[in-house]
Amino acid sequence: MDTHIVKILKAFYITHDVKCFVIEKPAGYDFIPGQATDVSINLPEWSDKLRPFTFTNLREQNYLEFMIKIYKEHEGVTNKLGSINAGAELILHDVFGAIQYKGKGTFIAGGAGITPFISIFRDLYKKQHLLGNKLIYSNKTTEDVIMAEELQKMLKKDFLKIFTRENVIGYQERRIDRNFLIETIADFSQNFYVCGPTDFVKNITSHLLDLGATANTMIFEK
Repeated sequence: MDTHIVKILKAFYITHDVKCFVIEKPAGYDFIPGQATDVSINLPEWSDKLRPFTFTNLREQNYLEFMIKIYKEHEGVTNKLGSINAGAELILHDVFGAIQYKGKGTFIAGGAGITPFISIFRDLYKKQHLLGNKLIYSNKTTEDVIMAEELQKMLKKDFLKIFTRENVIGYQERRIDRNFLIETIADFSQNFYVCGPTDFVKNITSHLLDLGATANTMIFEK
């Protein structure tokens, strides 16, 4: 397994609990939009604690970018990442991931599960191939939405925000359950891209299969 020690070039919060890291890109290091790598912090007590994070930049850019949810209530890797900034070092490992673009469809994301889709959308938008794709994005509140303005700019009317814990005028407050999918999606033979917490992915993929989607048209981390 190859490893690369890289410097953090920039680190800044993009929501109240999501921090963006712009880091050095090792020579020859490449990924397919939607893929991830295991990351650890280059400090003695942290270097062996690996966590998977998704690339959010365009693959042709000369840096790498991650958008990482910081869990301050846990004494873990993301809590530590919340306190480190430009100049610190991370350790990158091999690239992996089953999520990649396989044609037009509906993307369904929960919370930080949007991150693999950001790189895909940015790539398609740059190539002018994004039209015809739809995003359903569920969060607790409006404050939790990652990259809301950019997603709105890229997807326009094909960006549907769902909130589970607040009532916002013009938006739906509900969960993505079986009834929601029936009401919202007309064609279950299309591609479905699903990413979010484990139970979120499990429930939605189960509903989609029940409603006519097939294993071949569902793209998610297994």
